[in-house]
Amino acid sequence: MTFELRTYTAASGKMEALLERFRTHTTKLFPDHGIQDIGYWISDEDPEALIYLVRHEGDPKSNWEGFKADPRWVAARAASVEDGELTDNISSLYLTATDFSPVRPAQ
Repeated sequence: MTFELRTYTAASGKMEALLERFRTHTTKLFPDHGIQDIGYWISDEDPEALIYLVRHEGDPKSNWEGFKADPRWVAARAASVEDGELTDNISSLYLTATDFSPVRPAQ
């Protein structure tokens, strides 16, 4: 299993809409695509940054491709960006847990 740390920088004035999209749609669709939620945070230093950690079962690239092609996601995303994109930037970092990490893949 692979962990992924993602950071979304919300477009100006769009953080609440971004959070609502995650709350209402994104987190509900992730499990269908091998993506398990670990946690979500808003940065204390930058309140426009949503940071979250997920664990991928299988290949992360395939998981994301399936997620992005899911008609439910396509519709939810389209509706959420009718008044403009919700993010200015998205960054991703894949992580492999060490053998001494309290959070690690099941053996």
